[in-house]
Amino acid sequence: MDALAGIFERGTRNVSDDKTDDTPVDEAGAKKKGGKVRLIAIAVVAVGMLAGAGGVYWYMQKGGSEHAEEKQAEAAPEEGSEGGEGHGAADADPSASYIEVAPMMVNLRGGGAQAKFVKLRFVVVAAEGKTDAVKARLPVILDALQPFLRELRPDDLNGSAAVFRIKEEMIRRSTEALGKGMVRDILIQDLIQQ
Repeated sequence: MDALAGIFERGTRNVSDDKTDDTPVDEAGAKKKGGKVRLIAIAVVAVGMLAGAGGVYWYMQKGGSEHAEEKQAEAAPEEGSEGGEGHGAADADPSASYIEVAPMMVNLRGGGAQAKFVKLRFVVVAAEGKTDAVKARLPVILDALQPFLRELRPDDLNGSAAVFRIKEEMIRRSTEALGKGMVRDILIQDLIQQ
């Protein structure tokens, strides 16, 4: 029984009573060493941030303006070589006529309980000398675009390529409705899904 009592006493003894001095611990020295390392790390981060900010400032003030001038000089000859073809023709030709169309709001196709709409505001770029003819036949363009726009689903309007696809289809349908050489481009001003 005495043997069990000894085990019981050892098991319930406070562990803090058994202090061992195997390794001396200098808490003040450890804090000083950790504090120096932390101070050095903070100094390195601060110097790095200042160097980065200085580099950005220098680039924006000195290097950025020189780089921007070079880009503009390179872009100028390319714009002149475009000619009258392509979708950039409206930008290159100052004689282009812009016909603003009243905003359109159409239902989107969808099986949901809540109705979805798209509000579209665009400009038709008429070919040179065809402005009056395109204005007179604007209802024909709108009639050609209505079925296409009503068949759009909300998923068709997602992503950055959606506006490009819609614009290309609008140009194709306008050209079909009026004939070749009447509409040069369509510029989408607003495309809002509700």
